[in-house]
Amino acid sequence: MTPHLEAAAGDYADAVLLPGDPDRAVWIAKTMLDSPRCVNRVRGALGFTGTYRGVRVSLQATGMGQGSFAIYVNELVKFYGVKTVLRIGSCGSLTPEVKLRELVAAEATVSDVESGGSSFGTFESAKRPSVELLDKARARARDLGLVLHVGPTGASDHFYHPLGMARLAGLMADRAIAIDMETHALYALAERLGIRAISLCTVVDSLVTHEEIDNSERQAVFGPMARLALEIVAASRLEQGHPQ
Repeated sequence: MTPHLEAAAGDYADAVLLPGDPDRAVWIAKTMLDSPRCVNRVRGALGFTGTYRGVRVSLQATGMGQGSFAIYVNELVKFYGVKTVLRIGSCGSLTPEVKLRELVAAEATVSDVESGGSSFGTFESAKRPSVELLDKARARARDLGLVLHVGPTGASDHFYHPLGMARLAGLMADRAIAIDMETHALYALAERLGIRAISLCTVVDSLVTHEEIDNSERQAVFGPMARLALEIVAASRLEQGHPQ
């Protein structure tokens, strides 16, 4: 038990999918996992453990933003021994080629933390995912017939910012394909904590075309992304011969 997780030792699997929205965690658990069991209810940040294709896997809602996200990743790794984390979230497209409902895997990410939200770092110092997980994401997306865009992304806690699109000019000039809130925190923590991580996002709006999904599509619009993440976990564990 930790300040934010009431789960007992062993309640979480080695691999945990991290949606921001607790309702998304519920939907995925009920729709895609076998024998899901709720292991955390603290602060409404619901966590579940079940199996997928015989492989034990967990879900844990993280809320919004890098601060909240970092708390859950730290506690999952340090107190529950989690070794693989997969963010399954939403993002905004920064290019017309990346369309609504398509998937994005961040192969590198930069943040605007040091500038207070006014600009982003350069990709020379970007944080990166597990190469193994990224390769599996590409392969399983092909097998599932999913459109997966792999490219650099930005991350910012400033969902609403007075500079608007002006602060994204450098990011877009560096050919970033999307922006979200948590990916940079994930990759930075993975590097520091020595775990495997990847960020997968579904495009829910475009900052270029100004299109956005309708709220009626939640939570089903995230189904393909969740399926891809579960397939990555299953492929990794079954290849190792350790379904648990």
